[in-house]
Amino acid sequence: MKGRAVVTGLGVAAPNGLGLEAYWRATLKGRNGIGRLTRFDATGYPARLAGEIDGFTAEDHLPGRLLPQTDRMTRIALVGADWALADAGIDPGELPEFAMGVITASASGGFEFGQNELRALWSRGGQYVSAYQSFAWFYAVNSGQISIRNGMRGPSGVLVSDQAGGLDALAQARRQIRKGTSLVMTGGVDASLCPWGWVAQLAGDRLSTSDDPERAYVPFDAEARGHVPGEGGALLVLEDAEHAARRGAPRVYGEFAGYGSTFDPRPGSGRPPGLRRAVELALADAGTGPDGVDVVFADAAAVPELDRVEAEALGALFGPRGVPVTAPKTMTGRLYSGAAPLDLAAAFLALRDQVIPPTAHTSPDARYGLDLVGPEPRPATLRTALVLARGHGGFNSAAVVRSTAA
Repeated sequence: MKGRAVVTGLGVAAPNGLGLEAYWRATLKGRNGIGRLTRFDATGYPARLAGEIDGFTAEDHLPGRLLPQTDRMTRIALVGADWALADAGIDPGELPEFAMGVITASASGGFEFGQNELRALWSRGGQYVSAYQSFAWFYAVNSGQISIRNGMRGPSGVLVSDQAGGLDALAQARRQIRKGTSLVMTGGVDASLCPWGWVAQLAGDRLSTSDDPERAYVPFDAEARGHVPGEGGALLVLEDAEHAARRGAPRVYGEFAGYGSTFDPRPGSGRPPGLRRAVELALADAGTGPDGVDVVFADAAAVPELDRVEAEALGALFGPRGVPVTAPKTMTGRLYSGAAPLDLAAAFLALRDQVIPPTAHTSPDARYGLDLVGPEPRPATLRTALVLARGHGGFNSAAVVRSTAA
């Protein structure tokens, strides 16, 4: 089928693993990337835990001229894109520049860069504010910088819908592939572990205030108390299947086969949440039914009401304990726009290795009726995975990914 979109490259930066295989090994071992915040002193804040990336030194990967222009999230995204291209066996300089696009997701933009420039403004004066502030904070900056660095001048953009944006970006990338673009760098990376970003996240009233890294983020648990934020995400090379075959792509992880999105009705309207409908749309788009899904990567909000909504949607579609469910983000925290792309990467690796990654730390509450995998990985026959993501304010997105192996 012309315009079929497949993933040929993955670049991952996560709190429990830097690089694709390091992340996957850590995830299968249940390694926790959540700990006490170290990027600033969070002692006076009600929430003090986060998923921080260890061992990332931008100077080791990027030219010095880029460092003054970029926020931490953009540096991570640029390196993730480099890794994804290398994984896909692509030298962008060998492809027509208008045949390659960049579509990413962002939830907050470069908060840390913006905070530093505001500090300079108020403490030293306007002449000390960087000219790069005009774009380094912006939601679209990752798309722009990846495009410039790699000469990708095809269709590009950014999706801003919190965690759901990570799937929305892939869907928009697929639309461009169906219109004739050969490949799109897509996915998302967020990093807002700075005081300004932290205050913004606290305002959403969904952060866990627990100081126990092993029990702070426990979705579908009777003691669920909110999520732990994190930084990082994944960049994916989404490519036209025929183009990938013509150039002899070294690997195809699978197909981005189906997508659906909805928006929740206003509170008090009496209408049901939209998550179930988003899943139904994604399944229909993929040409499959619930019985064709082998594993679900849950949104896993760890807010009791939101966990209930997700569990009820899955129960209505698959039946009680009708499909294995996993939430490896319990080891990283919720990475906002980077969370769903990281789940997609994990889903493709699960399809590759025929194993479902664990859900760490959680003791599933029987009232949710879920077959929640964990704390050990579960070998399984896998061909199709469903990935769910929701954004603050009512965004719901669902994606179906499918193995292309014979």
